[in-house]
Amino acid sequence: MKWMTSSATAVAALTLAACAGPQPAPPAAAPANWQASLPKSGEPVAGADWWKRFDDPLLAELIGEAQAANPGVQQALARLAQARALAGAWGGAPQVNAAISSQRSKPVPPAGQSLQTLNLAGLDARWEVDLFARARQQDAAQEARAEASGYDAAGVRISLAAEVAQSYLGLRACELQERIAGQDADATAKLASLSAERLRVGFEAPGNNALLQAAASDGQNRRLAQQAECQVLVKQLVALGLGDEAALRARLAERQAKLPEPGRFALNAVPAQTLSQRPDLAAAAAQLRAAWAEAGAAQAARYPQLTLSGSISRGELRVGGGSSEGNGWSIGPALSLPLFDGGARKSQAEAAKAGFDLAQAGYRAAVLNAVREVEEGLVRLEANLARESHARSSAQNYAAAFAATEQRWRSGLASVAELEEARRLALAAQSAEVQLQRERIGAWIALYKAAGGGWNAATDAANAR
Repeated sequence: MKWMTSSATAVAALTLAACAGPQPAPPAAAPANWQASLPKSGEPVAGADWWKRFDDPLLAELIGEAQAANPGVQQALARLAQARALAGAWGGAPQVNAAISSQRSKPVPPAGQSLQTLNLAGLDARWEVDLFARARQQDAAQEARAEASGYDAAGVRISLAAEVAQSYLGLRACELQERIAGQDADATAKLASLSAERLRVGFEAPGNNALLQAAASDGQNRRLAQQAECQVLVKQLVALGLGDEAALRARLAERQAKLPEPGRFALNAVPAQTLSQRPDLAAAAAQLRAAWAEAGAAQAARYPQLTLSGSISRGELRVGGGSSEGNGWSIGPALSLPLFDGGARKSQAEAAKAGFDLAQAGYRAAVLNAVREVEEGLVRLEANLARESHARSSAQNYAAAFAATEQRWRSGLASVAELEEARRLALAAQSAEVQLQRERIGAWIALYKAAGGGWNAATDAANAR
């Protein structure tokens, strides 16, 4: 017996070294440096409330309300609670159960005709001696899954904040485009009315008048289409969890057609430092640890399992008018030796190892995708910042050219075709300037999200407690 105990201890030590060794570090996949140019000024991202750095307080209010009411966030929090509940149970804890029973029976003759009553009460205890860390590995996997669920919930909040910000930005840009379309439609309608009057007195050719009437109809068509697009964007905000549509419209009316301007921020020059602030990568790393632990548990299941069990009980038997009572107990170890299972345990261990390899590949893919998102955000931001001044100059000069051409047409020195061409160019330049402003602000929002949205693992853990 002493030899068996020593051998079991030695085997356990060797297996623990193989199955419960140091957790693997996530595979490195981030580059040493960013290839795109970093923002040249701004403060480092601080806290998980980057949306408060916009000059529009309504945007911060809407994001906070959406995070409190959005079904996607509520689902993520429910999954987190579920994972934490599963991780709260210790698989290696002793199991103690109480049992009480009462059975009444009548024996078959010739044993007798008297009724019998058997009452039993007892306690059963069972404890698996975790020789090869199977239970500990399973517990570690559950804890890692719960940790990943917490990171996923943080990621959902950040993604929702970015989605609300992008939708809000789209609405404000749409309102600007609607204003431009409305101004153009009104101006074109006046020109068409003037042209019809000139046609009536013989100072305008029918073809020229038809062109201006068509332009007026086209302007009204563009205005109506833009109005519909803005209505759709409001409903999109409502669907994100912003409550009553009528109340939301009343709040949105205050800053109508005003683009929210973001505060600049500085990005860490070291990609690994920036990517460490992304909750999705932290979740992928936690899933990797869970897969490693599950692989260890599956491997440990192929080795012997030692169980200690015991019970105490008290019973009473009543037959006819008499009765008898007694106590019982049992205690002892049980060693289970897996000899043949058709390869089931080996297959499960190999499947768990493949799951770990899958988690490794998934983590590398997540890092590469994160790098791509940051690089794309930097490229778009730099390009939009460089283009915006040119777009502003273009819009101003096309507007001046249209004004001059309209004046010449009123004086009879320019044709309707020249007027219509100048109008179209001015309208296109105005729309392009608004679109470029939207893209620039949207690039900041995308870069905030790609950089982790100000998320911090330590702060998130403190808030979760």
